[in-house]
Amino acid sequence: MTPESPYCQRWAHGRHSWRHVAEGGFDARAFTVVPLDDAPARQFVARHHYAGTYPASRLAYGLLTTNEQLAVDGTTIDGLHLVGVAVLSVPMSAGVLTNVFPELEPYTESLELGRFVLTDTPANAESWMLGQVWQLAAEAGVRGVVSFADPMARSREVLASLPTGAVVRRQELITPGHVGVIYQATNGTACGRSTPRTLNYLPRHGLVLSERTLSKIRTQDRGAAAAERSLVDLGARPRRAGEQPTRWLHAALSDLDVRKVRHPGNYRYAWPLGRNRRERAQVQLVAARTPYPKAAGGLLDEPAGASPLS
Repeated sequence: MTPESPYCQRWAHGRHSWRHVAEGGFDARAFTVVPLDDAPARQFVARHHYAGTYPASRLAYGLLTTNEQLAVDGTTIDGLHLVGVAVLSVPMSAGVLTNVFPELEPYTESLELGRFVLTDTPANAESWMLGQVWQLAAEAGVRGVVSFADPMARSREVLASLPTGAVVRRQELITPGHVGVIYQATNGTACGRSTPRTLNYLPRHGLVLSERTLSKIRTQDRGAAAAERSLVDLGARPRRAGEQPTRWLHAALSDLDVRKVRHPGNYRYAWPLGRNRRERAQVQLVAARTPYPKAAGGLLDEPAGASPLS
């Protein structure tokens, strides 16, 4: 996807579709954006976002519509259909925020746009929703937001039925990789890339396992049981009674065919927020400004050099 592309990606139950801008049809009078409780936001993100996970939320906002034709799962808020969610969350490190907004208090005055997902809504709904979210977040005291666009293409293995009745496995595209088209459309400041890193990638599912999750299992810190269950849900065998967590984790990652994949870093964007232009101008943004990327440098599902996790 490039900024010139006439298509917008949409999601429903973890699967993507495309809307063409020529369809038009976005009427702001049929939509509103409201603060959202964690429970409906979490359920919506888990149901529709391709990652299927929910970040450490601080603020969540929902896109609501009166258009019944856009309803996808029956979720309503005050009688209106929920068709989009934006989550402002706490990143793994405060440096994600302070490296961009050094004068803002991380986790309160500055947050990360950790999830942003819309179902089958008309083109331009994304940029309109983000504009509303920035206003509401500014009123709640947020002065800066950072977000990332992942250029890594991902697919997953699915079962498909042939006309003969036979069932085969095939690769289904989850996301083609992104350069942050919608962030550019909302005047986000491009701030280069995040730090290159090595990912724990599951080609079968098109998912990445965070080091935080794996560390909880190794050290049996708080949340270890939930982390183990997440691997079992992906297909790993349950840990046997008395089995050492590190030994089980090694076997589980091998069973799931987890691969080490080198990632060049996500594209980083930032937005100073404020209730008016004067307040926005007062927010210091120190990260180096870079030109907008124009095409994804995307990685394949299994880039050259991908190796099994040892």
